[in-house]
Parts: sequence; C-alpha cells; structure tokens
Amino acid sequence: MKCRKFLALLMTGALLSAPALALDDDYRQPIKVTSDNSSADIQSYTLIYSGNVRIVQGSMEIKADELKVISSAEKGNEVMIATGKPATYTQMMENGLPAEAQAKEIRYEVRTRQLTLSGDAQLSQAGSLMRGNTISYNVEKQQLIAEGKEDEQITTIFLPADLDTENQSETEPKPEPEAEPKP
Repeated sequence: MKCRKFLALLMTGALLSAPALALDDDYRQPIKVTSDNSSADIQSYTLIYSGNVRIVQGSMEIKADELKVISSAEKGNEVMIATGKPATYTQMMENGLPAEAQAKEIRYEVRTRQLTLSGDAQLSQAGSLMRGNTISYNVEKQQLIAEGKEDEQITTIFLPADLDTENQSETEPKPEPEAEPKP
C-alpha cells in the first residue's frame, strides 16, 4: 500500500542522520492506522485520517491530529502530510535508545524521497538534538538542511561520545524558552 511505502521511508529518512539505525524488523511489520475519522476523495486521489491519528509499525509510532495522503494515477508520486500540535514520531534504534522527531507538519514526498519537518521542528536521539523552524532531509542523497525563522537561528546540541548512555535521561537537553535572535 502507498501508505506503507511512505511510513517506512519517512521513518528511515527522519533518522538516517542519527548515529544509530532503526530496528530492521520494524519495516517488515504490518502498519496499523487508527483515527477517530477517515474520508476519501477518489477523484482527487486523497485520503484523510483525522482525530487522534496513530500510526504504528513495529517500534515506530507517529501521532498526529491529521494525516493526509495525496496520490496520483502514477505510482510513486504520493505525498504524505501529518499535522498536529505537534505531530510526533518515535522509533527504537538498534542501540536501544529511542529517536524522536516533532513538528507542526511532517511531510514526505515519495518520488523525491524528501522528508520535511516544518514549524517548530525538532529531531533528537541519544541526547543529541537539532531544533529549527524547518528540517529537511533527502533520504536518497542523505543530505540534511535546517533553517531557522527570520529572526531565529537553528540550535544543534551534540553530547560527547563518551557519555554513559545509562545517564542519557539526566543529560537530555531541556527545551529552550526562546530561540536566539540572529545577529
């Protein structure tokens, strides 16, 4: 199913920039989507899930207020858009630590393999954190671009490699109250 391709690629793309890999078995698991409502517009190739949307595949989970799947007559041109306050993503990595992402909008374009987190975007794993207005990741090229708002910079926090992973929860970066103004 088109949604299956999206979810597998979305989760892979979101965290390929992280030092650990997602559990291989996750992508072989069935995808379960639950929501309060769903609707389809066959003529416009659009499917919408709304209200407490939850997508689970193995250890991967996405929570959103709405998931919109836009298809076309041509396979491989699907665009998936999860929105929320924020929409969230979590997945257990091979190192046993969760990777997490959140944004007001999580968008994935299947054809270009482009993942975009927009609106208060945040990506974290093993205590390291990237935060900005927009975080874009090209899965195929493995290229990541983060952008701040007009008056804000992006923030990236790296933890030293020798930190004991058992203490990750104590050293996890705390959200900053305000973004730093650009010079």
